[in-house]
Amino acid sequence: MSVVTASFRPVAWIKEAAFASMVAFVLALPLAGFRLPDGGTATLSFRPLWVAIAVAAVATGRFILAMNRDLGLMSGVGTPLISFWSDARKTVAPYRTWIVMATLLTMILLPLLPFGTRRTLDLATLVLVYVMLGAGLNIVVGLAGLLDLGYVAFYAVGAYTYALLSTELGWSFWICLPIAGILAASAGIALGFPVLRLRGDYLAIVTLGFGEMVRIVLINWHSLTGGSNGIARIPTPGFFGFQFSGISRLTFLYFVILALAAVTMLFAARIRVTAIGRAWEALREDEIACRSLGLNPTTIKLSAFAVGAMFAGFAGAFFAARQGFISPASFTFMESAIILAIVVLGGMGSQTGLVFAAAVLVLLPEIFRDFAELRLLLFGGAMVLIMIWRPQGLVAHREPGVRLGSENKAS
Repeated sequence: MSVVTASFRPVAWIKEAAFASMVAFVLALPLAGFRLPDGGTATLSFRPLWVAIAVAAVATGRFILAMNRDLGLMSGVGTPLISFWSDARKTVAPYRTWIVMATLLTMILLPLLPFGTRRTLDLATLVLVYVMLGAGLNIVVGLAGLLDLGYVAFYAVGAYTYALLSTELGWSFWICLPIAGILAASAGIALGFPVLRLRGDYLAIVTLGFGEMVRIVLINWHSLTGGSNGIARIPTPGFFGFQFSGISRLTFLYFVILALAAVTMLFAARIRVTAIGRAWEALREDEIACRSLGLNPTTIKLSAFAVGAMFAGFAGAFFAARQGFISPASFTFMESAIILAIVVLGGMGSQTGLVFAAAVLVLLPEIFRDFAELRLLLFGGAMVLIMIWRPQGLVAHREPGVRLGSENKAS
């Protein structure tokens, strides 16, 4: 009884909410409370409603989090939200294969469904591009444990490979696609060699610098890349000589990226249970122990960088074909941050979480598009809530790569 009384503390919840609301007021007042009108005037307009909304939202959220925490301690089963998520995952787990098949069937039939509009296909295509990018980075970060903040560089290599080969030499998309992957994998190996002895934050800083170097080269090598003006009139891929236009073109591109994303996810799932996949996971857990087992960390790291970069190259080639125009502005650090956020929020190494996180991070900005001035603020707030609620990722559970047989368990 004393445990229940100690855990049910509404006054303490109100105090936490009041303190959080004061912090929110201090932050919201300069960020959302004042606005400089358009037209070049230097006068500020005050918006108390926005400040009140921010303060109320933070206070309510903090009150709910405090209550959720204490009620979980009172029941002894953890916080109700986490318990609900765990119970839901356990309930859905036996039907995982059916859910995956139903999702895949829905995506295949999407253009034929009533809500399969042009906007829906555009958003679905964008989600699949980030699924493909996330699957590639998941190999480097989630499986091999190598923090890469310059992953967008390989994305850019694939995009510019197709753009240059198609516009200058007239090569088709299907010929350029494997070449883009090979060149991106070569760039991954080129990055891997200098960072073989680096770990953790040092590795992250070097990969961040590599991504910025590639972007600066694209800006300054004007004779080849067009500099800041980029490359325009990139041809759209055809199908056995047929060219598509209008909604047919959009539908065809959607099926192309759907096939590429499906192959990427299948490859990533299968390679995890192979010898190289187990070597990546061994490297992630303990490099010294990995070396003591006779594995070569140099080969393992280079293979992770190469395979992960290859998928970024494929995605980059498709991106160039879809957009018809590319420039260095499309390959900034923000893209690397979004792809890394997809991997982390989905759960390191989790395939299901990867798809879920890609959908969340791509669709949330579109949902908040009407709140143009506060779009990034709301987007960041949603990410903070996810990390508070599920710090290990939305779907952190992963099936083991190798299961011991019953005879091994008995021993």
